[in-house]
Amino acid sequence: MELVAGCYEQVLFGFAVRPEPAAGGDHEQKWTPVADFTHHAHTASLSAVAVNSRFVVTGSKDETIHIYDMKKKVDHGALVHHNGTITCLKFYGNRHLISGAEDGVICVWDAKKWECLKSIKAHKGHVTFLSIHPSGKLALSVGTDKTLRTWNLVEGRSAFIKNIKQNAHIVEWSPRGEKYVVVMLNKIDIYQLDTASVSGTITNEKRISSVTFLSESVLAVAGDEEVVRFFDCDSLMCLCEFKAHDNRIKDMFSFEIPEHHVIVTASSDGFVKMWKLKQNKKVPPSLLCEVKTNARLTCLGVWLDRVTDTKESLPPAAEPSVSKEESKIKEEAGNIVQEEERESKANTKKCGLTDDSNKPTKGNSLVSTKKRKMVEMLEKKKKKKKI
Repeated sequence: MELVAGCYEQVLFGFAVRPEPAAGGDHEQKWTPVADFTHHAHTASLSAVAVNSRFVVTGSKDETIHIYDMKKKVDHGALVHHNGTITCLKFYGNRHLISGAEDGVICVWDAKKWECLKSIKAHKGHVTFLSIHPSGKLALSVGTDKTLRTWNLVEGRSAFIKNIKQNAHIVEWSPRGEKYVVVMLNKIDIYQLDTASVSGTITNEKRISSVTFLSESVLAVAGDEEVVRFFDCDSLMCLCEFKAHDNRIKDMFSFEIPEHHVIVTASSDGFVKMWKLKQNKKVPPSLLCEVKTNARLTCLGVWLDRVTDTKESLPPAAEPSVSKEESKIKEEAGNIVQEEERESKANTKKCGLTDDSNKPTKGNSLVSTKKRKMVEMLEKKKKKKKI
């Protein structure tokens, strides 16, 4: 297992975590994080990280996505399609990566060949966050145009647009995909998939920076404070809260391994901490281990060294275009605006046909780090000559 964390200082940290056998009278296993690697591929602060069974990908304010091979512990190159800060990265299985950026574009990447399969002008403003339904057939995205958008991933097109009152900065499906949450500042709207309407709203004390589902009904919430809170999505009650850090929490990640349900937190205080969740979520978790990076952390991921991933790839285009989930979302006809086919066609372009495909530093496939840095150096030299 490996904890990976990005920071303002342009570095990706990797810490291998191994459980040690419990000593004589100890009931709890001890977990020890050991510094494994630092990856300094970006030229600006890191803004997003995603992990599959082989690779860690990082997004940055330098507008690039870098790929790190976790098996070989080497740089695997860069993806340079976006024209803006990379805001979100999500893997679906081992075959597909979806990226969103401040250029308003969502890209679907082949995570084997590292080619851009589809480039979609998704939002009129920035894409702030996206989440893929567990089925792989749908995705939700939010942006700075005050919209929540539903995407048909089978056909690679927009399905519906819902106007919301404020700009949302987080959207997240529940583990079974029966509900999803939309975060605006310090408020969380909970949507039920069967009605596609808001069933309740949770209000946090401070602006929310990260949410993660611990189960279908329990949501962990962190923000611009030292505390993590667990909320029940049905009763909307706070089940428990605990002080996790000495500064604001920037990101969280939860996962399950045999005998352990774990939540990991990263903070501006430089610490990454692993917590063991109790079966009763009203009881605060216990600290498994912590590691200090001496950096201002921004994003977090966990690489689990698994042989295979059950979710291998997005559904093939041959499958029926309207899934059960999509038809459920369609029921809220009053609030969800079905996008005109004309606009969908205009905004959905195949890679290689996009407007920016002929720019020398932007492309649709893998670029080596050395090549990208050489291009940047040449551009700087040209600017100096002009001066």
